[in-house]
Amino acid sequence: MSNIFSVHTDLAVENREQFQGSNREISGVKLVERYDKNCGVSITKVEVINEHGAKMMSKPVGSYVTIEAEDMKEAGYDVGRMGEVSKALAKELVSMLPSQNRKDIEKMSVLVVGLGNRDVTPDSLGPSVVSNLEVSRHIFMLKEKLKKSQGVSAVIPGVMAQSGMESAEMVKGIVGQIKPDVVIAIDALAARSTKRLNTTIQLADTGIHPGSGVGNHRRGLNIETLGVPVIAIGIPTVIDAATIVSDTMDAMIAMLSSTEAGKSVSNVLKEFSDREKYQLIRELLEPQIGTMFVTPKDIDEDIEIMAEIVATAINMVFKKRV
Repeated sequence: MSNIFSVHTDLAVENREQFQGSNREISGVKLVERYDKNCGVSITKVEVINEHGAKMMSKPVGSYVTIEAEDMKEAGYDVGRMGEVSKALAKELVSMLPSQNRKDIEKMSVLVVGLGNRDVTPDSLGPSVVSNLEVSRHIFMLKEKLKKSQGVSAVIPGVMAQSGMESAEMVKGIVGQIKPDVVIAIDALAARSTKRLNTTIQLADTGIHPGSGVGNHRRGLNIETLGVPVIAIGIPTVIDAATIVSDTMDAMIAMLSSTEAGKSVSNVLKEFSDREKYQLIRELLEPQIGTMFVTPKDIDEDIEIMAEIVATAINMVFKKRV
């Protein structure tokens, strides 16, 4: 990356915010923010235009759309509100479909890949979304008498510890057989801010690397590895423990600065740069707890709500085809 300090995050919008002053122009990166009044969500689009922008952002060239709804976790209690968030996601998903297919969505062949481990709740978003999908490829195959691949199909490849194979290997084999027009990969992500846990959805047209949220670097699912466009949909469900401690230290510094007795201590702590502070925290924590990722205590319920929101959005886009 650039000389700007960064902690771990899978969200392009958070990578962008790590530069001093989020409004600062970055060569090769375009930022557009808007608020959808109809759906009640904030939408931020980060476009990485060239290799310089990719280096600065530590993201491949492409488009990254972030949908933020602070009440998304509670949307499950309100069917109407949940539908609004799903509608916003559906609109952005359509905009990311290959341009040649947008006018004939009913003719598309789509493979949805539910990445993650269904036995580990924070990592079960992908499998949970697939469980709520309205798959339709088998119906079209019967109507067309197996002559043409059309409709929505889905697969849950599991994780390497379960299958002994990388997800990309399994998905590539399936793609070779059914030849979809597009692959939609669903996975859990890691965030920099606790406020974005389970309240933010990211779409990207650059594909995804399974397991990247917790530092497991696997072969990517993208157009280069699969030969078809890949749209990634992810929701951050975990955060690095060291990041939480770092944020707590910032809050403590601010509190100490407001008191006469604490000013001397806060002035000392302020001498640490973000990089030095984070490295110090990691050095203190790792001997005790190693590299730890934290998830909210109500993650079980959150996953159910978020999975239904994402699945409903996908069903909205393709349901006319059944």
